[in-house]
Amino acid sequence: METLAHQFDDVEQQREASTLGMWIFLATEVLFFGGMLLAYSVYRTLYFSAFAEASRDLDIVLGSVNTAVLLCSSLTMAMAVYQAERGNVKRLVRFIGLTMLLGTIFLAIKFYEYYEKYKEGLIPGAHFTWHGSDADHASLFFIAYFILTGMHALHMIVGLGLMSVLAILAWKGRFTPAYYTPVELGGLYWHFVDVVWVFLFPLLYLVHRSS
Repeated sequence: METLAHQFDDVEQQREASTLGMWIFLATEVLFFGGMLLAYSVYRTLYFSAFAEASRDLDIVLGSVNTAVLLCSSLTMAMAVYQAERGNVKRLVRFIGLTMLLGTIFLAIKFYEYYEKYKEGLIPGAHFTWHGSDADHASLFFIAYFILTGMHALHMIVGLGLMSVLAILAWKGRFTPAYYTPVELGGLYWHFVDVVWVFLFPLLYLVHRSS
């Protein structure tokens, strides 16, 4: 059963407060990523040619695969919430595990992309190597790329930690059809991280690909 904290009148009020708290937290995350995306969009507009040329050096196949992986992880997370609602512990743990597996695959692909950029000398800094035109603004693109995808990857790692805790609690029987709020809130966080990538992928990987 859900433990009622002393500051709440009843269980329903506690659930509503928990959900509201998560939405407020996600709103701050929207502002966090929104500020970075706004800055990126401004520079992309100012130096569109350089950003388009640099963007074409990203691996669109790996980016597309990662997009599909995250969309599938949103499905498995939704199924986890569905199973929690029905009190099916084994399936709940199974879907949380699948969500974690897909998240791990995403990170593995992303870190492989980082390694490839390191080998190509595309890490911004003193040793940045660019054989195209406008190296300074190409470097600016990769600064934005590593900051945006790096912060997203960090949020994914946090999400995996959260899923691990939920899986352990689920296995111990802490969730029932009457109480599965943490699973719902964990799902909200996971879906948010997935939605952020849905914006990052076209903004970073699809900059004027036709030219």
